Amino acid sequence: MTSGFRRRLVIAAATFGAAAAGPALALAHDDLVSDDGAVKPGYGERHLHQHGAESGHLPASSTDNIDLVGKLGLKNVEPGKIADVGVSPDGNTAFLAAWGGQTCKYNGVHVVDIADPAKPSEIAFIPSKEGSYAGEGVQAIDLSTRSFNGQILVTNNEICKAKAGFGGMNIYDVSNPARPTPLVQGVGDSTVNGQGKKSANEIHSVFAWDAGERAYAVIVDNEEGKDVDIVDITDPKKAFLTAEYDLDERFPQIKQSAPSNLKEIFLHDMVVKEVGGRQVMLLSYWDAGYVKVDVTDVKNPVYLGDTDFTDPDPEAAESGLTVPPEGNGHQAEFTPDNAFVIGADEDFGPYALQARNVTDATDLSASQGSGTRRLEEGQTITGQSKFAGRACDADPVVSAGDGNQIAVVERGVCTFTEKVGNVIAAGGYAAVLVFNREGSDGCSDTLSMSVEGDIPAFGVATREQGFAIFDAPYDETSCRAGDGTRQAPIGLGATGDTLTFASNFDGWGYVHLFRNGAGKMTELDTYAIPQAHDPAFASGFGDLSVHEVATSHEDGALAYFAYYSGGFRIARIEDDELVEKGHFVDQGGSNIWGVEVFEHAGEEYVAASDRDKGLYIFRYTGD
Repeated sequence: MTSGFRRRLVIAAATFGAAAAGPALALAHDDLVSDDGAVKPGYGERHLHQHGAESGHLPASSTDNIDLVGKLGLKNVEPGKIADVGVSPDGNTAFLAAWGGQTCKYNGVHVVDIADPAKPSEIAFIPSKEGSYAGEGVQAIDLSTRSFNGQILVTNNEICKAKAGFGGMNIYDVSNPARPTPLVQGVGDSTVNGQGKKSANEIHSVFAWDAGERAYAVIVDNEEGKDVDIVDITDPKKAFLTAEYDLDERFPQIKQSAPSNLKEIFLHDMVVKEVGGRQVMLLSYWDAGYVKVDVTDVKNPVYLGDTDFTDPDPEAAESGLTVPPEGNGHQAEFTPDNAFVIGADEDFGPYALQARNVTDATDLSASQGSGTRRLEEGQTITGQSKFAGRACDADPVVSAGDGNQIAVVERGVCTFTEKVGNVIAAGGYAAVLVFNREGSDGCSDTLSMSVEGDIPAFGVATREQGFAIFDAPYDETSCRAGDGTRQAPIGLGATGDTLTFASNFDGWGYVHLFRNGAGKMTELDTYAIPQAHDPAFASGFGDLSVHEVATSHEDGALAYFAYYSGGFRIARIEDDELVEKGHFVDQGGSNIWGVEVFEHAGEEYVAASDRDKGLYIFRYTGD
């Protein structure tokens, strides 16, 4: 669980509030936060608050080899409003998402004429349906099928008003970009674990491609995190879901068994490229790394290769830090010659939690609660465990601790906030650890907690880890068969193993360079901006994580990066290493989300979206 996810849950808690006490069973399909405050893995990373909230910025700075060709402030822009950017295949139009991450209004897509890159001008705005917004998935392609011939724009739908918004993907005819025409809206997967819904699940991203006789789009299903959903868009007006599968089930070799923290496995982003006559999809599958499959037959994907995260973290090691990798495979691209894969790991949390059962010498799968007292950098809490049962109002009163003990609480029946409140009322505890309940959606599942309370609280650890603290026998099959009401066979007030929790600096998200090949792809190098692994820049300078990469169309060794507060960055592959060649941070700071390469009059340009301002157009003049 990334520390970035933990920090963003503070906002998620404020959004959803504390639920009323009562049984907390299956996660709600509409918001993926259960009644007790448990947050499903992957939700935070794709939630409407996932893109950081750090104050401050780096000072203005730029290299002489980057020309700022054009710049356009967009209408109704407020800090954090602008999201992804796409460019039409002819290079004449840019599309920038106005998302609902800050306020749920003025959502949609800005359409900008960039036929003259030095004089961009807004020519249209495509409004999102009330309560929905576009964000990560904004892409324009030429589509030529038996049913449609022209240029289309595909966008995603996430929801900022549960009763008003809808999910799925949208397709617009932008053959005349000044007059976009909706072809279909809200198409996607309308089931969750086999149960039907009235509308499609909200999606975080979309990528479309023309495969010849047929055309497809792949979408990120927020409500079934591991799903790869394929939509047939051959006839855009009659688009339909044609295939879905979980890659970690089909191809278990993509999962990484060690280190133990790499447990958040879900689809975040993807691209499709024709390579050697095959349609090859490159998927960013978070803690499972980057995965390459042949989707020439979309219903029968074929494994081609994937990556693992090097342990210990190689980029942190360059700064003298020995820490495990955090995963966070966010977005990736092939180089033009397909010799390399460049992956961008997004991580907004420069601090990581280490949770451990000292007695058993095993790690605990726990993250910091969203709205509880934070464990600060360098702080460690160590103490003997004491079982507090479920710690609900209707349960036996929690007995006091000895001042340094750690209350271990079982999930179930009431909210995490109620449990933490009862531990605080008992007094004598340095921290709280929550482990999972039994049931089909409990047991060995790891979750995060939307919770409030003035004490460090950690969870949700697996049920097996909770049992092990008190040397209680555990059986996963029996646990899964339970209905969520049976309590752990541990005596109330029992003392157990010694636990420790520590917070340490491990840096922001960064870039990987892999050699493209079959099977496990070899990691060649990593790259980060200088400030990303310097503790002096851990706060007060904005988000110093990479967000995404775009590779040059002309130069197989050149890559462009959107680096949030780190601005616009350029690197070149030299002797199998990524070497920075240029950077741009604007006056007043930058907050670059998206980068997209396009050509104009025989020259290569890069369109970049600044979250706080709008569109930037850059040209790299050379080393």
